[in-house]
Amino acid sequence: MCRNIRALYNYEPPSTGADIEAAALQYVRKVSGYKKPSAANEAVFQRAVADIARATASLLDSLQTTAPPRNREAEIAKARARNAARFGRA
Repeated sequence: MCRNIRALYNYEPPSTGADIEAAALQYVRKVSGYKKPSAANEAVFQRAVADIARATASLLDSLQTTAPPRNREAEIAKARARNAARFGRA
């Protein structure tokens, strides 16, 4: 799994359209192997990003949970602590 794709569901404040678009872009980059597609593939690449962003938004809107929303800043702090323990401090 691409390390840059983050969980988007059940956060307060909720994930934005920009968050969903960024995750879709990272997914398409990973699957296609292109960081920036050629001019011949640009339209297909952008259409894939838009399709995946729409599907992701639909999924997030449809999910249900009884768990309390997670705090984005607290999750980031936990991830940084895990990385520091794993890789050491820079």
